[in-house]
Amino acid sequence: MLPNIAFACDKKPLLCVSLFAIIDIETCGGKFSYPGGRITEICILVHDGLQVTDRFSTLINPECWISPYFTRLTGITNEMVQDAPTFAQIARRVLELTENCIFVAHNVNFDYGFIKAEFASMGYTYKRDTLCTVRLSRKLLPGRVSYSLGNLCQSLGIENKARHRAEGDAVATARLFDLLLQLKSQDPKYKNQGIEALMARKMDKIKPYVLNKIPETCGVYYFRNREDEIIYIGKSRNMYNRAISHFNSKEQKAGKMLNDLYNADVQETGSELIALLLEAEEIKRYKPRYNRKSKTDVFTHGIDWYKNEAGISCFRIVTEEEAAQTLQMFTSYASARSQLEYWIDQYGLCLQFCHLTPQGSVCFNHQIKNCFGICAGEETPGSYNLRAEKVLELFRLKENNGFIIDTGRHATERALVYIENGHYKGYGYADVTEGIEDPESLKEMIRYTRYYPDADVILRQWLKSNAHKVQWIKL
Repeated sequence: MLPNIAFACDKKPLLCVSLFAIIDIETCGGKFSYPGGRITEICILVHDGLQVTDRFSTLINPECWISPYFTRLTGITNEMVQDAPTFAQIARRVLELTENCIFVAHNVNFDYGFIKAEFASMGYTYKRDTLCTVRLSRKLLPGRVSYSLGNLCQSLGIENKARHRAEGDAVATARLFDLLLQLKSQDPKYKNQGIEALMARKMDKIKPYVLNKIPETCGVYYFRNREDEIIYIGKSRNMYNRAISHFNSKEQKAGKMLNDLYNADVQETGSELIALLLEAEEIKRYKPRYNRKSKTDVFTHGIDWYKNEAGISCFRIVTEEEAAQTLQMFTSYASARSQLEYWIDQYGLCLQFCHLTPQGSVCFNHQIKNCFGICAGEETPGSYNLRAEKVLELFRLKENNGFIIDTGRHATERALVYIENGHYKGYGYADVTEGIEDPESLKEMIRYTRYYPDADVILRQWLKSNAHKVQWIKL
C-alpha cells in the first residue's frame, strides 16, 4: 500500500490545473554513461495538486556492473537487478505516467538528466517541464543550513524509512511537496502566482511554437523576426535550456528581443567546439542586432614573432599586409599595443626587442628595473628567451596539422575540426562505421570556412580546458 501523503485542505486542490510526476531514481554512477552510469531503480508518483493518484516503482537492470560503492549507498546489488526489466522495457510506462505532467524531483537536474539520457540512448527525445523541490524549498523555507532531502525531512518531521531507495525518497519528496504547496498558498509573495513562478523553467513568457523547434542538444540557434532577419545567434551544449534562460532574463535587451522574436532555426553540432567556432563565424556573417560581441570581421593589426641574428626572440606589431609569423590578430593598433604591453609586464620582456623603443638603445624599463638588461648586454639571449617562450606557449598547439576528434551528432558519428599550419580551417563529420583512420580522406569531409583570427583564440581556449580528453589524428 502506498502511504497516505495527501495534505489537509478544504477539499479543493491547490493547483487544480496542474499534474505533477514526483520522481526519484537510484543509479550506479554519478552521471549517465553507456555502460557505467545507469538507472537501477525508479519510482514515479502522479500527484494532482491534492494527493497521489497513481504510482509506479521498479528495480531496473542497468545492463552494467554495480560497484560496491553504489551498493553500499543504495543497498541495490547486481543480484537484485539481474532479472529486473531494462529501462527500454519500462520506457513506455515512464512516458505514459509523465505525459502532461510537470516533472518534480529533489535536485531535479539529476533525475531528469538521467531519464533524458536513457531515452536519448534509444534515439528518443524526452522533454518535460521541471520543478525542483530544492529550489522550491529555498524560496519557501529560507535560512536552512541544509536543503538535502534527508536533512529537510528530519527538520520537518517527515519520516523516510527507505532512504536512498527510489520509493522511499519519492514518497518523502511527495510529502515535502505537499508541505511546500501549503506554504505557497499562505505566503503573500507567492499565493497569487501560478506554479510557473516557482518552476525551474518559467513557461509563461515563452512563445511555445518557437521554443518547441529547439532541441535539448548541442549546437547553434538562430532567432528570427517577422521579416525573417536573424536577430540573435547563440550556442549551447543544451540549446533548449539556453533559449529559456534568455526569456527568463530580466535584462532590457532580452525583453526587446522577445518582442521581436517570431521564428527560430538550429544547427545541431554535437561538438561543443564546433558550436563555439560556428557561432563566432555566423555572428560575423549576419551581424545580428542583439549580439553584442564578435561582430567585427576586419582585423587590421597583429603581433608577429621572430628570432633576430643574435638568436633573441622578438615581437612586433605589424599591419595585416605585413603579417608573417603572427601570434594574434586585432581590430586596431591600440588593441594590439595593449596586448603586447601586457606581455611585457607579465613576462619581463624588453621594449627594444618588442620594437617599442629605438633599436640599439637601453630601454626605459631597464632604467626603472622592469627589464633584466638584455638591451644593455646584462642578460644572455638564452635566459631572455625562456621568458619569451612563455608567450609562445600560449599559442602553441599540440599538433600544427591534423584533426581534432570530438563528439558527433549521434552515436555512430564523430566531429572533425581541421587544423592546418596551426590555424583553424573548417569542420566536418565522419561516420565511425566507415572508419576515420585515413587523414587524407578526412579532408574531403571538411566544410572549409572563411578564416577569422579569433577562431584560433577560441580553439586554443577550448583545447586548454579540454586537454585531458582531446583526441587527434595527425597529418
